[in-house]
Amino acid sequence: MRISTKIRYGARAMLELASRYGEGPVDLKEIAGKEDISLKYLEQVIIPLRTAGLVKSIRGSKGGYSLAKPPSEICLNDVVEILDGAIQLLECLRDPKECRKADLCVTREIWKEASEAIHKIFSSVTFEEMVNRKREKEGKTPPMYQI
Repeated sequence: MRISTKIRYGARAMLELASRYGEGPVDLKEIAGKEDISLKYLEQVIIPLRTAGLVKSIRGSKGGYSLAKPPSEICLNDVVEILDGAIQLLECLRDPKECRKADLCVTREIWKEASEAIHKIFSSVTFEEMVNRKREKEGKTPPMYQI
């Protein structure tokens, strides 16, 4: 199984937007440059994310893109499903009619369990958590406030 380039680039773009959440719109050229992604490809990736309501675009000289909701409300699985559909390791998991042995196939059950485990992991990771992981790796921990 391989994660598509579309998903990888979409996740990286969303992570960049999440790390700048609340700071205003970010130009796609800036994201493309920072993430080493072709601007043309990134433009194609951002369209379904905008259509699905995960990102919003702001026009004008100081325009760009920003998350449409807080990073804590967007999980990695949202991006995966918008860009490539639900993770199913085999076609017969989407449609049992694809395989005449589907009803008796033991390996199909294992592939289904693996698909469900991947879905569970991707659904449990929010972009807020990913931003925190990114900052940890960069040695920048989020500020701690005490009351």
